Amino acid sequence: MTSANLTRTETAARSAGITLLRTRLELDVTGAADPGVTGFPTASTLEFDATADETWVDFLGEDVSEVLLNDAPQEVEWDGARIRLAGLAAHNVVVIRATGAYSRSGEGLHRFVDPVDGNTYLYTHDEPADARRFMACFEQPDMKAPLTVSVTAPAGWEVLGNQSAASVQVEGDVKTVEFAPTRPLSSYLVCVAAGPYVRMTSEWRRDDLVVPLSVLSRASMAEHLAADEILEITRQGLDFFADAFAFPYPWGKYDQIFVPEYNIGAMENPGLVTFTESYLYRGAATRAQRQARANTILHEMAHMWFGDLVTMRWWDDLWLKESFADYMGAHASVVATEFTDAWVAFANRRKAWAYTQDQLPSTHPIVADIADLEAAKLNFDGITYAKGAAVLKQLVAFVGEEAFFDGARRYFARHAYGNTTLEDLLVELERASGRDMRAWAQAWLQTTGMSTLSIERGDGEGAVLVQTDPRPHRLQIGLYGLEDGRLVLRRHVPVDIADERTAVVLPDADLVLLNDRDLTYAKARLDDRSLDAVERGLSSLGDPLARGLVWSALWNATRDGELGVARYLAIVEAHAPAETDSALLGGAVLNAATAIGHYLPDAERAGARRAWLDATWQALGKAEAGSDAQLIWARAFAAAASFDDSRRLDVSSLLIGAGPRGLPMDADLRWELLTALVATGHAGAEEITEEHLRDHTASGRTAALAAAASTPNALVRAADWRAAWSDLTLTNDHLDATIRGFGAGGRRDLVETFDEEYFTRIESAWAERSIEIARRLVIGLYPDTETTELVDAWLESHPQAPAALRRIVLEQRDHQQRAIRVRELQGARVG
Repeated sequence: MTSANLTRTETAARSAGITLLRTRLELDVTGAADPGVTGFPTASTLEFDATADETWVDFLGEDVSEVLLNDAPQEVEWDGARIRLAGLAAHNVVVIRATGAYSRSGEGLHRFVDPVDGNTYLYTHDEPADARRFMACFEQPDMKAPLTVSVTAPAGWEVLGNQSAASVQVEGDVKTVEFAPTRPLSSYLVCVAAGPYVRMTSEWRRDDLVVPLSVLSRASMAEHLAADEILEITRQGLDFFADAFAFPYPWGKYDQIFVPEYNIGAMENPGLVTFTESYLYRGAATRAQRQARANTILHEMAHMWFGDLVTMRWWDDLWLKESFADYMGAHASVVATEFTDAWVAFANRRKAWAYTQDQLPSTHPIVADIADLEAAKLNFDGITYAKGAAVLKQLVAFVGEEAFFDGARRYFARHAYGNTTLEDLLVELERASGRDMRAWAQAWLQTTGMSTLSIERGDGEGAVLVQTDPRPHRLQIGLYGLEDGRLVLRRHVPVDIADERTAVVLPDADLVLLNDRDLTYAKARLDDRSLDAVERGLSSLGDPLARGLVWSALWNATRDGELGVARYLAIVEAHAPAETDSALLGGAVLNAATAIGHYLPDAERAGARRAWLDATWQALGKAEAGSDAQLIWARAFAAAASFDDSRRLDVSSLLIGAGPRGLPMDADLRWELLTALVATGHAGAEEITEEHLRDHTASGRTAALAAAASTPNALVRAADWRAAWSDLTLTNDHLDATIRGFGAGGRRDLVETFDEEYFTRIESAWAERSIEIARRLVIGLYPDTETTELVDAWLESHPQAPAALRRIVLEQRDHQQRAIRVRELQGARVG
């Protein structure tokens, strides 16, 4: 472990001995537009009280040139990550002048040059610990203090920070913007953006409070900004949270900026929320895509209170912000926006992420044991987000919505601008609800894994509800009957269970849907009779949430090896074309492709791929013109055509505009289709160049790189391999494109020669590259071998490898072993 990997123990000791009072940051990015300039001047002033004799300040960059402690020059003691400060007084002011490095990995101060117009754009991304890449700071969440930021930049640029500008001074071609001091803020929430961004403005009012609103993007993306819809969702969200939390929005302005080459979906920097440009749709977008964007907007807005106003003390309690924000994103969507069905996507897609994560060997409690920053980085996962949100949904059902929100209001009022742990929240929930929260927390927040629910039907109305890994559940059982080929709800039976086996009375039903209404966190199985009913009538279910839960049950059973892949695919092919919810349809077609690629034996895979390609083409032809379904099936067809070339002429017909009426042939879909032709050997450099000339944008550049990397040639795939590991000029997005190309078309014959080499590279990559880039390499290039012999040998011979690296490798091994096991089961599987 290097000194960059801060531990919980040492940071706790630092905050015990240091009380940060205020911070000032001065950045000079006037040289950012010059590609030959790799770094930028940064000066940090930290004022703090100390009971310790010495401490350190965190900084990752090119150089530290000067350290002044209480006006006295100090010898620079910097090991590349920590700047040592010795001889502290009771009250201290330290000034650190350094040179930061412009990032190409999306960590710290990221620099992007737009290929459309040559403009340069900057933005920062810090979580969990990358503020130290552009400022010297105490990089831990429990050292909060007001921050004043000053940025010197080209005069024609927008310059943004967490607060509004307090002053702007222009001298020739350069301006210096100083922002108003923030409220107490953790370092991971500091945000700066600069460049010729385009801004759309509005405002939100509540009584005497006026909050300026703006949305921003690169100039070349402005036509896709959808500012009216984004601002409307923003106003609806602020209305909802102002009422729900009874605490006025505390951060002044509310800017939302969509930025390129962003590593995550969004980040809740107070006053300046950053989003990936993937939420700016260059062509047609389904309702599910718009719903996902609205959910993310509301998720980040919830963080203005959960996370920003009240912050976890250390990353153990990351869930205190992420689980709540994930829950609030769906809840606020339902209550405040047009997306009243947001819980459908949550039940089917978001919880699938949680179920997958919770079955890995690295599973952890929602309240996790996070020893250091590397562990924290990996815990932004399906348990912290989706499982935590699902469990909070249960809690709301348990204590009641009013008591839940009353507890939240008490929590904010008591701990505003401070740091908390689980205990602080439980105290307020107990006071609001009058219930004992300890048993609930122990059962759901401090344990791992999940229950699997199944039903054993007896004679008459007698039945037994069985759960593995017993926990307390409050759920509903939906009873459905087949009437003229349609599944119709007959009644719901509410049940409280805690034991492994619980006797229940269930009237006769063709489909028994456990956990109907999605009130608890558990995998639910379909019994044989229910599965037969689903095969006949799944698409006839009128309630999209019920359909989503059935789709989820089918997929969980398939990846657990309890439902045959062929039977699952037959259900998808029969019922997905009639699925009217775009989130459910998108999930079904994605899971079908995954099942074919991973869970079918090799001997059956080629035939299944061709059948799936034909099914997607037929569904595309029958879909309503201009519908979400038409677009989803077109994308599914393009993906399937990357593995089988039997419909290459149909792919070409779509590219020349001879496809079904109403299909929007936007740039992104064109690239997907062209890449399919390249991956199967039916297009090449000439066609890629022609398409790139048509789409000379950042997305087009990345798509062209991915298409070229997909060429089914051993020399090209070898070049992909070398570039991924060794080309340090690749941005984060371009690295992803290269990795996608390396594995395109499932051509193991072109890449299997690198299987052993992978295991000789990963440890050095982890040591030498940033954790974000190293993680992409370790996951993206993991070899899909027929056995786990190579990975088992590496794990046995590298017991001292970094824990975070071993965790990722163990997770990939588990995915691999699951696929091997499920493939082996197919020969014996009849259902």
